[in-house]
Amino acid sequence: MEGQLVHFELPAQDSARSKTFWSSLFGWKFREFDGPVEYSMLDGNEPGGAIYPAQRGESGPVIYFGTGDIDRTIARVRELGGSAEDKQAIPTVGWFARCTDTEGNDFSLFQMDESVTVPG
Repeated sequence: MEGQLVHFELPAQDSARSKTFWSSLFGWKFREFDGPVEYSMLDGNEPGGAIYPAQRGESGPVIYFGTGDIDRTIARVRELGGSAEDKQAIPTVGWFARCTDTEGNDFSLFQMDESVTVPG
């Protein structure tokens, strides 16, 4: 999984319209993720994918690269001249961190860890 594309997200101004587009284009099926925000995940596809409501001015996909040690990989991004936010928890799923490479390209890291709990 190290370095493989494991997940992508497509921000959408209109989630229903976006799901219709991608379903019609590739036959993708979606299921709603049970969480605090609207999030429609691809059902049964690898890599995983999702559509979520775009924030003002947000466009373009978000890509996630898998890692077995997110702390080590965050440190390596920084050592190589990129930037990386601290990791954030996704309860019962794992960890992610937003990063930027040396050319200004945004990407995220993901580490599966179903033992992650809600902070607090």
